[in-house]
Amino acid sequence: MSAGTDEEHLTREQVGRMFETLSNWGRWGEDDDLGTLNLITAEHRRRAAALVREGRAVSLGRAISPTFAVDNPWPALHHMIESGAGAHEGFVGMTDWFGLACHGFAVTHLDGLNHAAWNGKMYNGRAASSVTTRHGGRAGAVGRAGARIATRGLLVDVPALRGLPWLDLGDRVRPGDLDAWEAWSGIRVDAGDALVISTGRDSRRRERGAHDFWKEGSPGLDASCLPWLRERDVAVLVSDTGQDAMPSGYPDIPTPVHGVGIVAMGLWLLDNAGLDELLDVCREHGVWEFLLCCAPLDVKGATGSPVTPVAII
Repeated sequence: MSAGTDEEHLTREQVGRMFETLSNWGRWGEDDDLGTLNLITAEHRRRAAALVREGRAVSLGRAISPTFAVDNPWPALHHMIESGAGAHEGFVGMTDWFGLACHGFAVTHLDGLNHAAWNGKMYNGRAASSVTTRHGGRAGAVGRAGARIATRGLLVDVPALRGLPWLDLGDRVRPGDLDAWEAWSGIRVDAGDALVISTGRDSRRRERGAHDFWKEGSPGLDASCLPWLRERDVAVLVSDTGQDAMPSGYPDIPTPVHGVGIVAMGLWLLDNAGLDELLDVCREHGVWEFLLCCAPLDVKGATGSPVTPVAII
């Protein structure tokens, strides 16, 4: 199946208009900074919990590496404060310190709604200038997600739909792929869902090696998927890449899924999930829907947080 591969590429003007046509500003009130997390209700959580049959928990988090690589240009810092080198009889405690840049393509992370702006405005019309180097940005900070991300997750294996081992650099996931997955799985994406997109990133890396996403490109969602996501009221978008197909084709909107998704729609993005184990487990049990849970670190004013999402089958 080659669903979605021949759909028309949108013009820059069409994408630019999406900042208005797909806007959720004011939908949940003028002071709202939860965006699409408002769509995850107690009933959504109850229905998602009822999907658990095997009780098998699968991590979607990547190991955080302190080693430089072309796809990990800002490796994490990890220092031991106290080690066990001088351990003696009785209790000894070992402690450490770490620091990391969570954005980019190496770390599994959740973006806050204060992570992106368009024409000086963030989600719901807040000024981008309110995010400062001293205090960060309180409105839309990633910690606002709290414990709200517990909902139905749906795994869309795009390479398998197309009969490929992986999507190559710059390959675009289009609405036709999402429609084809619904037809194949018999599942309709609904309001409050977390949509999990696999591009086969890690399969490609094992065969072809690491690459520089910014210079060489990335598979991901095409901007044409944005109206589809808005129509279905997806609450959280998860991908094994940084979401966007790169290059986007729009020099001033290099990542339209981030731009329109975060700024206009208030859509929460979870980047760089590790999906290999989840793919294996879903194939083993023949299920593509599950309970997905995720919580960020509550760092005041932060624009993102490393996370370890957990899918429970």
